[in-house]
Amino acid sequence: MSATSAKRRVEELRRQVEHNAHRYYVLDDPEIGDDEYDALFRELQAIEEQHPALRTSDSPTQSVGGEPVSALEKVRHDVPMLSLANVRDADELRAWIQRMRSHLAREGIEDPSFAYVAEPKIDGLAISLRYEDGVFVRGATRGNGEVGEDVTHNLRTIASLPRRIDDAPPLLEVRGEVYMSLPDFTALNERRAEAGQSTFMNPRNAAAGTIRQLDPKLAAERPLSLWAYSIGQIDGVRFSAHSEALAWLRERGFPVNDDIVRLDDEEEVVRQCLAWQERRSALEFEIDGVVVKVDDLELQRRLGSVGRDPRWAVAWKFPPTTKVTMLHRILWNVGKYGQLHPFAGLEPVHVGGVTVKLATLHNEEDLRRKDIREGDEVIVTRAGDVIPQVISPAPHAAEREDRSPPPAPPALCPSCETPTVKREGEVFTRCPNRQCPSRRWQLLKHFASEGAMDIEGLGEKQVGQLQRAGLVTTAGDFYRLTAEQLMGVERMGKISAERLVERIAKSKDVPFGRVLFGMGIEGVGYVTGRNLAQRFRAIDALADASADEIAETPGVGPKVAQLIHEQFRDDDMRALAADLKALGLRMETEGAAPGEGPLAGKTFVLTGTLPDLTREEATERIMNAGGRVTSSVSKKTDYVVAGESPGASKLQKAERMEVGVIDEAALLELLGPGAGAPAEGSSARPRRR
Repeated sequence: MSATSAKRRVEELRRQVEHNAHRYYVLDDPEIGDDEYDALFRELQAIEEQHPALRTSDSPTQSVGGEPVSALEKVRHDVPMLSLANVRDADELRAWIQRMRSHLAREGIEDPSFAYVAEPKIDGLAISLRYEDGVFVRGATRGNGEVGEDVTHNLRTIASLPRRIDDAPPLLEVRGEVYMSLPDFTALNERRAEAGQSTFMNPRNAAAGTIRQLDPKLAAERPLSLWAYSIGQIDGVRFSAHSEALAWLRERGFPVNDDIVRLDDEEEVVRQCLAWQERRSALEFEIDGVVVKVDDLELQRRLGSVGRDPRWAVAWKFPPTTKVTMLHRILWNVGKYGQLHPFAGLEPVHVGGVTVKLATLHNEEDLRRKDIREGDEVIVTRAGDVIPQVISPAPHAAEREDRSPPPAPPALCPSCETPTVKREGEVFTRCPNRQCPSRRWQLLKHFASEGAMDIEGLGEKQVGQLQRAGLVTTAGDFYRLTAEQLMGVERMGKISAERLVERIAKSKDVPFGRVLFGMGIEGVGYVTGRNLAQRFRAIDALADASADEIAETPGVGPKVAQLIHEQFRDDDMRALAADLKALGLRMETEGAAPGEGPLAGKTFVLTGTLPDLTREEATERIMNAGGRVTSSVSKKTDYVVAGESPGASKLQKAERMEVGVIDEAALLELLGPGAGAPAEGSSARPRRR
């Protein structure tokens, strides 16, 4: 290929790759399959390798990481990145609004009419993105607000960050937040643990540490995301409102949170902040408050700043979720794959609305790194407002002269007393005994849990009772239970026993992907289970697949593929799969194949609480009928299915794009009689209130 032809082809490939990356990572609405995208990307890489002069810093190929930098250079922000004052309740918010009114009155503006923009306050790392003539040239951290650090090399690895924008002004500086979603954080820690690497304490630390790496190849291996939330500097374009600027950014490919809303009065703002506070634990990213801004940019200018805080914006901070208490004992439990996990026995303390007596210590390397010991006062938080964890010793704990020695994993399994092992390079010490009662219990309760088989009435306590009574050893034993056997279990009467047997039987109709998840295959989470089911469509095909074939599944890398392959070489795993199949569980993918069925080619977005179907059940029916479900509204969306308390931004976007909004009844009508429905006797049931 001549240099001229190569240049033309590179430009075309970059346009295609950037367009399709935006559709996938930002709009969640891909136009082509993974194979087609990968082929375009590989062709671009190959041409750039043959013609190095054509490789530029804004090429999509740089998302896999370029050369390491020797140090992080300092960057002075042309427009300071201000901090925010805080409010914690409705009264403090109203006091902030009154202060703005008083200031404007002194400026000669009486009784101003405020409109507000409310944005989720992402718990990530604030960054500045500089574009010159539409090309991304530099990214920097906030630092102290005046001076940050140049992290361009790592920001280029974020797939959702536009490297080039059309219809661009000569200069544009975008403010945003780099973060790591909770599912991505969990998956990253699982991969690191499997590889014998130390794990991260929380998503914010993981994102901040990744952005400040010197080697961008390391950053490229970690799943960072980005929200753009404002414009710091722009030449040649003027806006009258902050909401207008956000819409402009969204139109040019920047990821802007769909739940940002414009509100007309302070009572709407209060309700919005309280609503965010209620739903924060259900989000896929961590937030620690809501940012409220005056929408009118001229009013923002007139209000100005006090020190480093703008008068026109404030952060409604959620109640603190950290407390200090005494750590009495460090205990160890055994995970479903034999990993020994440390946890803390605490002096009871009230954290984030609940009393905490036990908290996770993550893993032994994290315990050692934090230098947490028995008898220390420790800082406790609720990770994601759900799981209590110990962050660190309290200040001055290390100065105690009578401090306990550093803890170590037990030499014998605390459950079965088998000598523990720690393989070279692994994070976890493990119990190697596959028959260990604690390992079995963990696998059994995981199988019955919500998200897997979802057998109501089979919680961890009930599973433990059945195990101790000798009634269950493997997951298949649940389906051999009789009401007579269950009636011999403590507090299990005839009616309760019969109901549990019925619920277990109904779980046989759980989709194949969830069965794979429930089987306790190391490396297979809920999404991976669904993807494997779609890829192989039957348990026998998956069990006989090579590691390379498994690695072709979306979201499955070579290491996890090898791990899955090795587990299906194990006699116990094959016996479990055969047993569940013989017992009548769904070990094949049913419904329409891709491109077939009454909803073939149709794209749906679900929002709000549906009357009878859970989100998962609605998704399953749509997919079984040949349709697809995405998380955000775009021009490719055919229908938004809205239930109770839908997302306002999704409905607004649907109206703006003229996308049809339907309810559950209309969805069922589209599906047609029986189309996409679970089989008769399915475990699908109305949502538990």
